[in-house]
Amino acid sequence: MKKILFYSLLFVSAQSFAQTKLVTKTGKITFEASVPAFEEVKAKNEAVTCILNPANGEIASLALMKGFRFKVALMEEHFNENYVESDKYPKATFKGKIDNFDLTKLSATAKDYTIKGKLELHGKTKDITIMAKIKKTDAGVEIDSNFSVNTDDFDIEIPSVVSKKLTKKVAVTLDVTLK
Repeated sequence: MKKILFYSLLFVSAQSFAQTKLVTKTGKITFEASVPAFEEVKAKNEAVTCILNPANGEIASLALMKGFRFKVALMEEHFNENYVESDKYPKATFKGKIDNFDLTKLSATAKDYTIKGKLELHGKTKDITIMAKIKKTDAGVEIDSNFSVNTDDFDIEIPSVVSKKLTKKVAVTLDVTLK
């Protein structure tokens, strides 16, 4: 009887300990590098992995570069082969921390938080600071952010032939719901 009780308690403890991180594999990142008067250059990746440790606010995210979808297949091909070189640099990662994060203080009303960390893209790593709106809903913890990334910071070359059709300051939108 003592063994059964011991293993039951161990199982329950392991289950509650395993629930310490919030995760999603269906986060969304959208980016746009369009310039007015030219064709839209926009892509979305809806298979972004994101993990949040609610105990200390540490957050990490991973996006596979070949997961970005464009309206025009040729743009997707150029993006993967010429710009981000997806075969050589298959993923983008972010590791950071949400300042003053406290899961118990989250509500259905989004609050502004600062997230500081390192973005690795195209083989280069850069410290970035972004603002995010974070709230708690029935679906989980929602994090929404809009920020920009400069292609020069990550040695992503834009050929002179298309340089007037693309901006080097790429607008990025992040939308994740962690459970």
